[in-house]
Amino acid sequence: MALLFRAYFATAVTGQFMINSKGIPTNAIYGFIKHFFTAIEQFNPTHVAVCWDMGSTTFRTEMYPSYKANRSEAPVELLPQFELVKEVVESFHVPNIGVVGFEADDCIGTIAKKMRGKVQVTILTGDQDILQLLDEHISVALLKKGYGNYLVHTPETFFAEKGIQPVQMIDLKALMGDPSDNYPGVKGIGEKTALRLLQEHTNVDGIVANIAKLTKSQRLKIEADIDMLHLSRLLAEIKCDVPVDCLLEESIFEINPDVAIKKFNELEFKHFHRYVKKNQEITIQ
Repeated sequence: MALLFRAYFATAVTGQFMINSKGIPTNAIYGFIKHFFTAIEQFNPTHVAVCWDMGSTTFRTEMYPSYKANRSEAPVELLPQFELVKEVVESFHVPNIGVVGFEADDCIGTIAKKMRGKVQVTILTGDQDILQLLDEHISVALLKKGYGNYLVHTPETFFAEKGIQPVQMIDLKALMGDPSDNYPGVKGIGEKTALRLLQEHTNVDGIVANIAKLTKSQRLKIEADIDMLHLSRLLAEIKCDVPVDCLLEESIFEINPDVAIKKFNELEFKHFHRYVKKNQEITIQ
């Protein structure tokens, strides 16, 4: 979903909606497909799955109605592209995965953790929230500006950058809050202070247990927002026990060029034919 929105706004800002002869905008789908195949060429995966959000109402909005309430409605030109892009993914013989009441990140986390001991997992996203999932068998390829520009994170690179372990990112967001998801954390606690507190006390529970050792300013801020601190941690944590599965045999990446090209022709895309034919050659080898 992050890639689809990114692809949409990259061209929508200049009014380039790529409306086809049926009157359907396709700019987000086009950009998503380009992101998809660029990543395939870069990482050469054996198995692929795509996870989607399934609406704005989730268990997080039940806990905190203001969660993501600052986000505007999806642009009208994007609405028809939500289902069409899933049809494109299906034409690649790639599973579309989503569970009502949960976010795509929760599905990703659940599937990635279930793959422990079976395969190495690379998560491609533009959303840094997913970094909390990093471990010895999960890496994260953060999409930077443009196509094919990735910052690949492992637990080691994350620690080198932040000075904390990936799982502590949940507590980092609990302290700092997240303006994009519209929850405040502890007012007045920024990233530097939050990182220092986590380096000293490990997590939110450790900070609260040692609150007498904090500076007066830190103590007063945390005590004033203690309930929001604990709620923010619940909102920040990706659930890894969602009722969803993705079997390896169902996610083997083998595109049938005829099926994919038929879908491209329906959408009036011609540029991508070479990608699926090239992929067939790689798969056969």
